[in-house]
Amino acid sequence: MKRWLKRIGFGILTVVLVLAVGVGIYAKTQSSAFDESMDKVYDVPVPTNIVRSTDPAVIARGKHLAESAAACATGDCHGSDLAGGRTIPIGPLGTITAPNLSLLAPTYSDGELARLMRHGIKKDGRSVRLMPSQDVNWMPDSDLVAIVSWIRTMPTVDKPNGPLEIKTLGKVMDRKDAIPLDVARRIKHDNIEIAGAPEPTAAYGKFLGRMCQGCHGEHLSGGPIPGTPSDFPVPLNLTPDDSGMKGWSYDDFDKLLTTGIRKNGKPLDKFMPFEALAKLDETEKHALFAYLQSLPPVKFGNR
Repeated sequence: MKRWLKRIGFGILTVVLVLAVGVGIYAKTQSSAFDESMDKVYDVPVPTNIVRSTDPAVIARGKHLAESAAACATGDCHGSDLAGGRTIPIGPLGTITAPNLSLLAPTYSDGELARLMRHGIKKDGRSVRLMPSQDVNWMPDSDLVAIVSWIRTMPTVDKPNGPLEIKTLGKVMDRKDAIPLDVARRIKHDNIEIAGAPEPTAAYGKFLGRMCQGCHGEHLSGGPIPGTPSDFPVPLNLTPDDSGMKGWSYDDFDKLLTTGIRKNGKPLDKFMPFEALAKLDETEKHALFAYLQSLPPVKFGNR
């Protein structure tokens, strides 16, 4: 009997070791694929039609977009002064901090800044990490001009960049398309859909809704973000399902965006980009609400 138990124990140990080796090989392979992809130089030309404007109305439009729909001038991104946002630890995935854009932007031409926003491609032709270009590249050239023009008005701030580390699990999750860290790889550079003029419709709201997909998932039904720690905030269901926003009125939605208070009276989690959402204008809010209400109901967690 003891001999059989030893054999069983040895067999189990062998299986565990084989699985561990297999997982290790898989993780190394995926991590290497991530690194190779990040080293790729993209043949995407720098646009020549994006040139900064000094028109106050254009600059004001750029400021509005940077603080709301593009969300680059928020605390979780580059900060209100563009000197870098707060550091966000994401457990085994890594640690993220948006860099000091006030020092970086002067090293880019107007066209290179526009390419960065639309294609997720840095000055050296390689992919940017984590920057959600895929969420904002629908903006027309006039909006890119506006954002670039506003950035050019911002003073430089002498502040070092915070930590930005993508760990092995983060690289693996990126390759599994669970978390978009390698940005340029996900963009169809020769076929980017551009939005029309802002209007309070679901069609325009669909573009605005991209800013929600990074956390709430492709289907916007929420659920735990793959790979994040157990204590990480869990995004809620934004579809008109019983577990989501079924029965919501525009006033309920407007209150959520302007006060940070949900329909049930509970405040939004601090991880939610309330800072940007609160600065959407009426057209944008109506458009986003129309889009979310037009979605098919999806049960919570089917990201």
